[in-house]
Amino acid sequence: MNLLPDNPRTAESDQPLEPTAPDARWWVLVTTGIGTFMTALDTSVVNTTLPLIQKDLHSSVAGVEWVVTIYLLLLSGLLLSFGRLGDLRGHKPVYVLGFGTFMVSSIVAGLAPNVPVLVACRAMQALGGAMLAANSPAILTKSFPASQRGRALGLQATMTYLGLTVGPSLGGWIASQFGWRYVFYINVPVCLAAVIMSLRFVPHDTPRREEKFDIPGALAFLVGLSALLLGLNQGHNWGWGSPRVLVLLLGAGFLLAVFIYIERRAPSPMLDLSLFQRPQFSLSVTTAVLNYICVYSSIFLLPFYLIQGRGFSSAEAGLLLTAQPIIMAIVAPLSGTLSDRIGAQIPGAVGMGMLSIGMFLLSRLGPQSPQISIILALVMVGLGTGIFISPNNSALMGAAPRHRQGIAAGTLATARNFGMVLGVGLAGAIFTTIVSQGITGLAGEVQVPPLFVAIQISFLAASLIAAMGVVTSLIRGNHATNHS
Repeated sequence: MNLLPDNPRTAESDQPLEPTAPDARWWVLVTTGIGTFMTALDTSVVNTTLPLIQKDLHSSVAGVEWVVTIYLLLLSGLLLSFGRLGDLRGHKPVYVLGFGTFMVSSIVAGLAPNVPVLVACRAMQALGGAMLAANSPAILTKSFPASQRGRALGLQATMTYLGLTVGPSLGGWIASQFGWRYVFYINVPVCLAAVIMSLRFVPHDTPRREEKFDIPGALAFLVGLSALLLGLNQGHNWGWGSPRVLVLLLGAGFLLAVFIYIERRAPSPMLDLSLFQRPQFSLSVTTAVLNYICVYSSIFLLPFYLIQGRGFSSAEAGLLLTAQPIIMAIVAPLSGTLSDRIGAQIPGAVGMGMLSIGMFLLSRLGPQSPQISIILALVMVGLGTGIFISPNNSALMGAAPRHRQGIAAGTLATARNFGMVLGVGLAGAIFTTIVSQGITGLAGEVQVPPLFVAIQISFLAASLIAAMGVVTSLIRGNHATNHS
């Protein structure tokens, strides 16, 4: 049976671009879910194997850190470009090319003789990862009717959380049994299967060949955002007042201003700035950034609290930390389904409110807090994030016209990475400042060491940021989706 339409609708259609067979759209979800799971898995797996890579390739810590840093920088800077390219040339071919690029770069990464070659392979992986991340939400949004969009995006979010949850343990096992190179080789069969499924099930959309790709805007955005993220990422290591950080941040500000100047005057801009005139779109982007600031603050700080502060082993800390993504994976599709019925406003505000409470509970943890208090705080953070993500993503994608779905998906993924780096940068700045100055506190009559004071203040700041997200979710409103 042919599951793809013989005459696919154009990207301008008001109706969902869905396969002919009634259930074929769920195969589209499975296909995009594979890509989402693989990229999330790869990110978490590579992080866990850095010590092994450093030892085997005789690298310094600073050198091997670029294996992670280069991927983050290029992925973030290319998301908008590949989302826009999907709008112009079709999301399916760009998506399939993303799997091919990821597969080839994974093979070469597994064969890398030294760290510079591995870093170059990770840069190539970032190209493939950006193609996948910038086009999968657009493919889902076009394949599902608005009444099922939240559920579909929620299930896709579940695949992300599953990848992040499984990654550390799977990566550790593979590396210990076969070596770190096989961590990259596992991507090969997954990519092959995903390419076959993408060619079979992902529907075609009509390219918009009358518009041209904005190369100057793409370059200005790539270099400007990469400089900004690198400065924020390394600020707490190099020093926020260091010449390197100041040059990066000032250069980023200049280049991003140039980018906006270009976009305002380009006949076919890479980023349609008029999207931000829609409150549902701009406030959804803003709230997404606030959410990821909080989530990645906790991801950055909790290992310090559990391992350095409380003396847990890495295995014990890892087991405790799985509470959050597991809850997120369970709740995200349920919240997405609910938002399909009642809209995104209330679930989004409730989710950010629960995240704020979870962050506050984390800020109350001290040297003697029982494990149940840690778990309950993590469950609250996971519950809040799981409730928020799917409705907010659905609102953001629904606010963009059908011919701007790639831009919307790229903006969503960029907001995630930007919030992640801001969260780590903010938490790192507070943490290093308080610890380096030896600031202590009091809990009753007990003196609290600087490490715990730093973590408590960081989480309290994150709680306030999440509370801001409640406000932005509420004022966004609950407008109907617009595909005009």
